[in-house]
Amino acid sequence: MTLLSAASGAVDALAFTALGHVFAGVMTGNLALLGIACGGDRFGDVAAPLIALAGYVAGTAAAARYCGPRPDGPGEGWPTRTLAVLAAEVVLLALNAVAWAVGGAPPTGAPRDVLLGVAAVAMGAQSGAMLGAGTAARPSTYLTGALTTFVSRAAAGAPQETGRWVPIRLGALAAGAGAAAALHRGAAPWAAALPPLLVAAGALTAARARRERGRTAAAAPQEA
Repeated sequence: MTLLSAASGAVDALAFTALGHVFAGVMTGNLALLGIACGGDRFGDVAAPLIALAGYVAGTAAAARYCGPRPDGPGEGWPTRTLAVLAAEVVLLALNAVAWAVGGAPPTGAPRDVLLGVAAVAMGAQSGAMLGAGTAARPSTYLTGALTTFVSRAAAGAPQETGRWVPIRLGALAAGAGAAAALHRGAAPWAAALPPLLVAAGALTAARARRERGRTAAAAPQEA
């Protein structure tokens, strides 16, 4: 979850700085930007937030339909279909990275809109995959709710349960955004390569944990 949060921060940083000053994974922010564009008579600025919204909705819907109803319990970890969606996300982000590198600079015009749309689809798919994993996973693209719950429980003196990871995930999101921004500034053609690497690392870590749990469960009856 920490690696996926870092990937989300990296994608949003690149989307905001180079793909139209919108977010690929924070749709509440895009809705606010859309409202600002309309309320300020800057109707030419509505295209980017609309593209991001459409891509995110499409990615979330596709992932939710593929993953099916969320499991009731953590079971053996992330379901196979969740891992498959993350693998598809890696492919989408890798294609974006190749297109970005071939262009040699942040794109403009139609190519920029395409890259933004693909990034938003990838972030929507990641969010849908996490929902499909049920209680075995947590949100990785929108963390305002997680922050609110963490602060509220801390202020009330309630036990945090899994909430102790919230500050780590928030820090990872900020670190991913910072790393992507630094790459964009110092090595622009390679900046978009960071998100697919982070998602791949997160998916592989989850797959390894799933295999280890499976081996433990298989060995338990033999030991008994």
